[in-house]
Amino acid sequence: MNTQVILKNGREHSVEHRHPWIFSGAVDRTEGPVETGTTVEVRSSRGVLLGYGSYSPNSQIRVRMLEFGGRQEPDAGYVKSLTAAAISRRCLPDGSSPIAAAGRGTRLAHGESDALPGVVVDCYDGWCVTQFSSAGAERWKTAIAEALMENGAKGVYDRSDVDSRKREGLEEHRGNLAGAEPPETIEITENGMRFLVDVRNGHKTGFYLDQREARALVREHAAGRHALNCFSYTGGFGLACAAGGAKSVINLDLSRPALDLAERNFALTFPGGCPCETGFECADVFKQLRLYRDQGRKFGLIVLDPPKFADTKSQLMRAARGYKDINLLAMKLLEPGGILATFSCSGAMSAEFFDTICREAAFDAKRPFQIIGRTRQAADHPVSLDFPEGLYLKGTLLRAM
Repeated sequence: MNTQVILKNGREHSVEHRHPWIFSGAVDRTEGPVETGTTVEVRSSRGVLLGYGSYSPNSQIRVRMLEFGGRQEPDAGYVKSLTAAAISRRCLPDGSSPIAAAGRGTRLAHGESDALPGVVVDCYDGWCVTQFSSAGAERWKTAIAEALMENGAKGVYDRSDVDSRKREGLEEHRGNLAGAEPPETIEITENGMRFLVDVRNGHKTGFYLDQREARALVREHAAGRHALNCFSYTGGFGLACAAGGAKSVINLDLSRPALDLAERNFALTFPGGCPCETGFECADVFKQLRLYRDQGRKFGLIVLDPPKFADTKSQLMRAARGYKDINLLAMKLLEPGGILATFSCSGAMSAEFFDTICREAAFDAKRPFQIIGRTRQAADHPVSLDFPEGLYLKGTLLRAM
């Protein structure tokens, strides 16, 4: 007999509506042997088969659904087909695979929203980088790597070094899974800008592909402005400002290696020299914004793209204080008519709450602002209608009045 997870009476509704998470409080009992990552039958309290999922005894999310309705018990071939389907949904307009597109950066699999819970796959110039953040994802990683190679990947490198693995009882892992080892840096092109991606040591899988559309929007507002790119990482928004005709760009980050790579990206994109004045300042953003304030500095465009401040709802109020602090400081540094592009990648924070934080910051700054644009994660980071938690990135463009 297959291992079964029996739900409590009345707790089957979310599964029937295709939500992929079953929390520990919804589980009445298990029948049969269970191990971390085991594929289990999920049944209602009346014994009705609801589908199949991956079991994680160490996580509050006890089961992540792989198949709804019980039509087919997932095996390696099934998971490979899910991976291939995710890739096909990102085919280019001419029908070609994004893996084969030279110099392209694309997210190929976006977790639950691609029916692959806990699985992230990013592709850079044909090199695939994976993150497996759940027990079930870890169990199927070989099948997923095989599917990527069968669909044309040059190699598959694993960056499963995320904190969420600890909650699943998994150790961190980093290393090659299949194919050739990736080079030290991989070059990609985005809207005419050139970036070097360090998939071994960079943030996430090496680059923030999710901000592609936001960078394009910021670029449209950069002409003639003095720009400050906070939490700049490898210079994505700063490069967009320079390409958009900014008078000057300062990239501000605490990581010297990230700023070094940003300088290389500027040199790649502008081999004859950047058309605007550039700076690469290694400092704590919170402290540096206060220093600029005390110096009376002003900017026409400020980008705030901080790392995740809240992993869980329990951390939300502390994160809110951090978001308010940096937004308040930035608002005080803006010239009249200046633009603030502010973002939150904390999935636990709703867009409405983020608006409230910005509103309170503006009140304390004693300045009125207009919302002139909103952004979300890029289109290759889709959100399933049945899984609203898949929306994590929120961006707002504000103009000082």
